[in-house]
Amino acid sequence: MSAPLGDFPGGLKLPGHKKRSTQGPIRKTPISKQLVLPLQQHIGAAAVPIVEVGDKVLKGQRIARAEGHVSVCLHAPSSGVISAIGDHAIPHPSGLSAPCITIETDGEDRWIERQQIKDFRQHSAHELRQIIRDAGIVGLGGAGFPSFIKLNPGVHHSVETLLINGAECEPYISCDDMLMRERADGILDGVEIMLFALRASRCILAIEDNKPEAIAAMRYALSSRSHLSQTEIVVVPTRYPTGGEKQLIQVVTNKQVPTNKLPIDIGIVCHNPGTAYAVGRAILHGEPLISRVVTVTGTDVPHAGNFETLFGTPIKDLLVFCETRRQPDEPFIQGGP
Repeated sequence: MSAPLGDFPGGLKLPGHKKRSTQGPIRKTPISKQLVLPLQQHIGAAAVPIVEVGDKVLKGQRIARAEGHVSVCLHAPSSGVISAIGDHAIPHPSGLSAPCITIETDGEDRWIERQQIKDFRQHSAHELRQIIRDAGIVGLGGAGFPSFIKLNPGVHHSVETLLINGAECEPYISCDDMLMRERADGILDGVEIMLFALRASRCILAIEDNKPEAIAAMRYALSSRSHLSQTEIVVVPTRYPTGGEKQLIQVVTNKQVPTNKLPIDIGIVCHNPGTAYAVGRAILHGEPLISRVVTVTGTDVPHAGNFETLFGTPIKDLLVFCETRRQPDEPFIQGGP
């Protein structure tokens, strides 16, 4: 049984504005003719290209290597030809350009040969972390921190609790909600691997109470995995910013992360459901992280919803696919409002 939920001071009851984007299933966006991939995809050092202009690449092929410890590799999201390596405008508030690799896609979407692992427990935690690093997996909750680092407790820490943050308290955004509804088993695949890598004794998957479909889907998927008896679904009140890491920890564990300390200092590691899903795909299916589910919504989006979108897809292509009614100079919000 769970301990009574904790609380944090303050917080807001905000309109969710999520219904518009949760009326249909996750859809795949078409492959853009051109994919533009910033080498700086995460916190830490930018990846370093290992391809040249004119090279043909396959979907999932590594095109840039990790540089330094806090870094991960970058992969081709679809098959095609490397058409440029150099500065290109990126989706950043600064409006500046950054080093990118551009792929002219061939429409064939041909995969590399993938190395699948049938029993991850036959591998060491170090080996699994290396695969996760090579697969380019970073936190998909917003911060973009390389996931293999957070899955390494080191010799000076022990992890009691893996916390999967399914709160998704930001208005409008519903990609985690839909992922939990539709791909609960895939998320639990990643949870099993994360528990093994961290040597954690339990897992809490926290979901806000305004997501009944996600709660039901995760509970149903968990009910068929008796070996995950140390994992439980905890329903938390809907209040912004419950999805903040430190706030969520306080709610579900009644513990506070001390000032200038990290969750691991009190035996907790937090990950996003999308990250868990990506870890499962990388280890069990040999798929690097080359796409994510993106919410596109608003009153001027006739086909609002959640879309599995390849990295490097131009935002204009995604907006056109959703038949967004928007003037060329009209602003839009990226990330949480």
